[in-house]
Amino acid sequence: MKVLLCEDVESLGWYGDVVEVKEGYARNYLLPQRVAVVPSESKIKAMAEEKAKRSEQRNVALERLKKIAEKVEGAEAVIAAKVNEQGNLFGSISESQIAENLRQQGFEIADKFVRLDHHIKEAGEFSVRIKFAADITATVKVTVVPEGQIAEAADDSTEQTNAE
Repeated sequence: MKVLLCEDVESLGWYGDVVEVKEGYARNYLLPQRVAVVPSESKIKAMAEEKAKRSEQRNVALERLKKIAEKVEGAEAVIAAKVNEQGNLFGSISESQIAENLRQQGFEIADKFVRLDHHIKEAGEFSVRIKFAADITATVKVTVVPEGQIAEAADDSTEQTNAE
C-alpha cells in the first residue's frame, strides 16, 4: 500500500515521500497515528514547499554531524568504575556514561549516538562506534579503569611536578 508520509520515519522515509508499506502497518499504525495519509496529487503538491525546506534543514544538520564526527574520531574516554580483583565490573558501562564523558571533553554527543556491540563489564580498552547517521560514524577508544586509579595517577603527576 502506498502512503504519503506526514513526518520523518527512520528507515522508512522523510516528510512528503510516497512510500510502499505493508497494508497492516499502514492501517494499524501509520494512518491512525497520522504519521501518513493516503496520497493524492493535491496533498503531494501541498506538501512540496515544506518538503523542500525540511530537505535543506536535513542537509545542514548532516553537514554539522559530519564535522562533529571528524572532531570526535580517535578521541579517548576514560571511565572509572568499581572493579573486583579479577578486573570485572560491578555492573557495566552504559552508552550514556560514554556520551557523558565525551560531552565533558567538549564533544556534542547525544546518548543515542553511542553504539555498543556488547556491554562493557571489565576493565580495559575498548573500541566504541559512534553512529550519527546512516553513513556518518566515528570510532572512539574507551578505557575503563578501577575507581581511584585516576585519582592516584593525578596524585603521581602532582608529586612529580612538585619534585621538579
